[in-house]
Amino acid sequence: MEEKTRDFLAGRIKDLANRAYQNGFATNTVFLSLSEQAHVYQIFASEGVPKNVNEYLGARFLFYGGFDEAERAMIIFLPDYLDEETFLLSEKEEQSTISCIHILPVNNKFADELTHRDYLGALMNMGIERDQIGDILAGEKEAYVFATPEIAAMIEKELIRIKHTSVKCTKVKASECDIRLKFQEVSGSVASERIDAIIAFVYHLSRSEAQKLIESESVFIDGRTAYSGGYDLKPGSRVSVRGHGKFIYDGQTGTTRKGRLFVKVRVFV
Repeated sequence: MEEKTRDFLAGRIKDLANRAYQNGFATNTVFLSLSEQAHVYQIFASEGVPKNVNEYLGARFLFYGGFDEAERAMIIFLPDYLDEETFLLSEKEEQSTISCIHILPVNNKFADELTHRDYLGALMNMGIERDQIGDILAGEKEAYVFATPEIAAMIEKELIRIKHTSVKCTKVKASECDIRLKFQEVSGSVASERIDAIIAFVYHLSRSEAQKLIESESVFIDGRTAYSGGYDLKPGSRVSVRGHGKFIYDGQTGTTRKGRLFVKVRVFV
C-alpha cells in the first residue's frame, strides 16, 4: 500500500472513530481488502490498542462484511449506547450499512456458466468502485453480492445482463444467502509456525518447494506478499498460494512429545 494511501486510511479511521464517539451515531469505512484491514490493525497497534480490545479513540468497533467469514469488510465504529450484538441484530433486519443482492438468470435454459470474475466484471462495467462492493458469492447459475445500500439499489435497478445472460437482481436479507465459502479442516504436526513449514504441511510439499513459492512472490498473508519463509503465522491469518489455493490458519492445538506443534487449518475447496 502506498504511503499516501496509508496516511489517508489512518486519517479516515481516526475521523470516523471520533465522529461515532462524539456525535453518538455509527460510522463506517468503505469495504477494505485483507491488506487494508491488516494495515488498520498495524495502525491500532502503533497507537497502543491491544489486540483483544476492540476500542479506538473511545469508540467500540468491529469488522463486518455482511456475513461470517467475509473476506472484504468495513470497520464499523459504534456510539456508546450501541454494542456489537445489538448492531448486528439490527443490521440483519434493516441492512442499513450493508445490503445483499441476489442475482439470478431470467431463463436458466439459456444462461451462461458465470464465474466470480464475470459478476465482478459486470459490476465494474457499471462504473462501480471496488470499495463499494464486498464479497461476491457465486454458485451454480446464481450469485449474492454484498454492497453499500446505495450501490445495491443501483445494481437492483440497472444490472440486467451479464455476458449473454439476462439477469434479475433482487435485494434479500443476508440470512437468505445459502452460498458459503467451503473449506476442509486439516490438522497435523509441524516443526514450527513458520509460513514455509505450514505451506509445506498444507499442500504436501517439501520445505524447499514451499520456500521457492515464497521467493517467487506467490504467497500472500492477509493480502500482503510474503517475502520470508521465517514469518510465524498468527491464528486467523488468511494465506493464499498462487497455483495451490487458500487457507485460514487456526493455530496450535497442542504439542507432541518431541516438541512438534499440532496445528489446525481450514483449506478452501
